[in-house]
Amino acid sequence: MSTTTGLLQEATWRDHVFTGAWQRSSGGTLDVREPATGEVLTRVGLANRADVAASARQAAEAQPAWAALPYETRAEVFRVAARLVRLHGDEIRQWMVRETGSIPPKIDVELKMAEGILNQAAAMVTEAQGLVLPSASGQLSFARRLPHGVVGVISPFNFPLILSIRAVAPALAVGNAVLLKPDAQTPLGGGYVIARLLEQAGLPAGVLHVLPGGAEAGEALCTDPHIAMIAFTGSTGVGRRVGALAGEHLKRVSLELGGNNCLVILDDADLETAASNARWGAWLHQGQICMTTGRILVHERIAPALIERLATVAEHLPVGDPARGQVALGPLINERQRDRVHQIVHDTVAAGARLRAGGTYEGLFYRPTVLENVRPGMRAFDEEIFGPVAPVTTFATEDEAVALANQTEFGLSAGVISGSVSRALALGNRIRTGILHINDQTVGDAPHVPFGGRGASGNGTRVGGPANWEEFTQWQWVTVQDKATAYPF
Repeated sequence: MSTTTGLLQEATWRDHVFTGAWQRSSGGTLDVREPATGEVLTRVGLANRADVAASARQAAEAQPAWAALPYETRAEVFRVAARLVRLHGDEIRQWMVRETGSIPPKIDVELKMAEGILNQAAAMVTEAQGLVLPSASGQLSFARRLPHGVVGVISPFNFPLILSIRAVAPALAVGNAVLLKPDAQTPLGGGYVIARLLEQAGLPAGVLHVLPGGAEAGEALCTDPHIAMIAFTGSTGVGRRVGALAGEHLKRVSLELGGNNCLVILDDADLETAASNARWGAWLHQGQICMTTGRILVHERIAPALIERLATVAEHLPVGDPARGQVALGPLINERQRDRVHQIVHDTVAAGARLRAGGTYEGLFYRPTVLENVRPGMRAFDEEIFGPVAPVTTFATEDEAVALANQTEFGLSAGVISGSVSRALALGNRIRTGILHINDQTVGDAPHVPFGGRGASGNGTRVGGPANWEEFTQWQWVTVQDKATAYPF
């Protein structure tokens, strides 16, 4: 696939990384393949440790001038970039559907979120940036928020545009420079789209660097002395490694990790609506979302009817290449992930669960799957699956539902479906989770909300809205007085 017009001209980035200019990397090149077909979509530069070091130095040099620009000048960069998202949405969608294996409506969600995040970043520039503090007579005492300097962003493959730009845009808005390492499987949506948007919007050269790479590049970001903060989104296992490296080098670190999220369906829920929520939460984007509904906890009285509704739809949902037809589910990202999903399903059935639908695949296309009689101790209950699997567990009492919901190391998102809002909220308040949805499934986000989890889902940090000031800046206390104090010695 190639194009010679518009925002995304392949000749611009082919074999290159972005350092404020498009240039060759010392790490070589990388073929980007479509998960639906296995065909090479494009080829990009591949960054190594030397590339990270060079970009980090350049970013540190460029950052002070960027932070010193008039606030309206910085705000306008993000406003223009937001308009470019809308102007070039069709072009961006075409590339990202093929790169990620996403259905077009899912990419539309990413585009809408990206536009909102950029506009939110523009608004940040004009927000209050400090506090006036009590002080002695004749002295002014205040605390202000200052940029860290250079922020390293490491993003995953599943929602590459959102999960990159939600850190890149606010970090830049408050005056930082940014090194972005998108997942090597999705460097376009996760990196080069953002580079092109901001480049065209007038971001000064050297303030943003986009360096696709593997573990070597990621570790280099975590240890480079010019980088003051790491914002990581990805698996819990890798997040632990990132947190340890960043902490060892005294960097601020924001970790948004995995989830094994529960949807609790009480016995007074409308069955059709509850089943719709369970299906959407479990199967959207093939279950490859940190907020995916990984455990469906349903009251035993209505469980058989709910399971029947899940299985019936699972058997008829179209699965295929979203770039070549209208489908509900596309491919999983790679063979390794497909095999892991299939093994979890197989092991869970072997442990006593019942397979009601799915559990089969062709290539990377995994059928939407329904498992019933899933209990704690089974892999489909205990682990984040990251595939289109709906594991159903029953409960008899609300206390049992809460105990099952909290029987996990994760704590990202939870939903409760009930005919009574007060009943659902009372139960939801007892679930240990960073995000709680009453009468909705577990997948949801918006540019202005503080998003994040607890436990194995993250280190308690948040990205979005008011949380961005806490994450991407640091406090400085300042006192000012007319004359210097004369001290006794």
